[in-house]
Amino acid sequence: MASNEELDTRDLDFIRAIIAQDLASGKHQRVVSRFPPEPNGFLHIGHAKSICLNFGVAEENPNSLCRLRFDDTNPEKESQTYIDAIETDVRWLGFDWGGKTLYTSDYFDKIHASAVTLIQKGQAYVCDLSAEETRNYRGTLTDPGRESPFRNRSIEENLDLFERMGKGEFDDGACVLRAKIDMASPNMNLRDPTLYRIRRVNHHQTGDSWCIYPTYDFSHPISDWLEGVTHSLCTLEFEDHRPLYDWVLAKLELENRPRQIEFSRLDLEYTVMSKRKLNELVTSGHVNGWDDPRMPTLSGLRRRGFTPKSIRTFCGRIGISKAIGTVELAQLEACIREDLEEKAPRAMAVLDPIKVVIDNFPEGQVEEIIAPNHPQKPERGERTLYFTREIWIDREDFKEIPPRKYKRLIPGGEVRLRNGYVIRCDEMVKDPESGEVVELSCSYDPKTLGAPPEGRKVKGVIHWVSAERCVRADIRLYDHLFTEPNPDGGGDFTDRLNPDSLTLLENRPVEMSLANAQPETGYQFERVGYFSVDEKDSTPERLVFNRTVSLRDSWAKIVRKG
Repeated sequence: MASNEELDTRDLDFIRAIIAQDLASGKHQRVVSRFPPEPNGFLHIGHAKSICLNFGVAEENPNSLCRLRFDDTNPEKESQTYIDAIETDVRWLGFDWGGKTLYTSDYFDKIHASAVTLIQKGQAYVCDLSAEETRNYRGTLTDPGRESPFRNRSIEENLDLFERMGKGEFDDGACVLRAKIDMASPNMNLRDPTLYRIRRVNHHQTGDSWCIYPTYDFSHPISDWLEGVTHSLCTLEFEDHRPLYDWVLAKLELENRPRQIEFSRLDLEYTVMSKRKLNELVTSGHVNGWDDPRMPTLSGLRRRGFTPKSIRTFCGRIGISKAIGTVELAQLEACIREDLEEKAPRAMAVLDPIKVVIDNFPEGQVEEIIAPNHPQKPERGERTLYFTREIWIDREDFKEIPPRKYKRLIPGGEVRLRNGYVIRCDEMVKDPESGEVVELSCSYDPKTLGAPPEGRKVKGVIHWVSAERCVRADIRLYDHLFTEPNPDGGGDFTDRLNPDSLTLLENRPVEMSLANAQPETGYQFERVGYFSVDEKDSTPERLVFNRTVSLRDSWAKIVRKG
């Protein structure tokens, strides 16, 4: 085995470097990590960073594993719905925890016994101060706290009171079990923190077996140790909790203790990562549930059309460090564009249709045109387009008075239909009241299918859909959920919600190849963007497509222009 001096960790992030050194030195024979979500909400893209790290270091090292353990110590805010959603999201990202889901509640007996041990060692006491009194006694960042008047109860009295707490003899909030550490510590987490509190709440795993529940800070190190965790990886907000993590393990005199290491959390532009704020968006009706495609939740991103590969690529690119900063949304969007550019079949859809009548094409005739599913990948097969007398084109692809360098259809001008013929605009039909162009009369050149005739140059290419052989679909165009990159920048964050985060286009024509489109298959609507079938609202009778991402980062250009 290599010594630490021989180990080259220059290409590793600081956590992987620590793990590599621990394995090389023989301190550990394998890595055991864990992902410990609280089942009080859905996972978001920030959790994906932690998932990819914890499961990733286990995948990268032989005989190692990562456990999925639910931190279920606060049952009034937890539910089976969240548990099921979290398991689904972790599996969807491509990770496996060996089939057995663990819960902190699996260890309630052992955690309770640990609390009794601390009382017996004189390291914990039952405190009768109210919540408000406890806050007043705690002190401030600049002033030390004061010791509780109940801090010096005898071991026997504390054991009796704690037993009576467990039997339900006291009301909720009447008393708590606290660690006896240091009320003058500059670290507020060490000022006699609460270890157990009374909660008469039915637990989703243990039912009514318990009426006292441990706090996260007490249960977490014990659960890690019981599971043989070697490296307890968490985000920087737990850095100040690490002394308490280590204190619990030390006072219980446990050997082979896990090591807690912190890294920076993921903050992403134009969204929020607080589960409390995400829950507020849901309960206040600002979004349509936790899986709304505008949400940064993994279920929302999946429904919008993001792929597991794109999210894992994103998490890999942003890396692991202690540096705090906000990641540009464009980085996440670039990852999904790259993935879908490689794999997404092509199709055509017209989002703002204007009708074109091909006057010199026989009425009632249908011509089949074979087009590739992917222009660079012939192995992906082909699809059939239907050319008919009446077609739809996008309104943006015709200008009566064109701007400079406009290369699409104009009166008397020509364009090529994508994978089809060259057409010329011969006449316009206008609404007599508004003067708006409502229909175009065109002619096609039957010699221009495929390669253009020698000397024939047509610069513009536009997409189209047959008006007679098409599928109708609702199209949802999603944009940033907030108008500002940092919606948490003070005040009410909901004031920064983007009123145009969702645009619904109903009953729009899409090509026939999309008739059997399935959820979680991304499609490139040519010249428009990447889209995915909505897994909840779409039906065979009425397809619903969600825009995953535009073809280019148009928002950045808007921001630069001011």
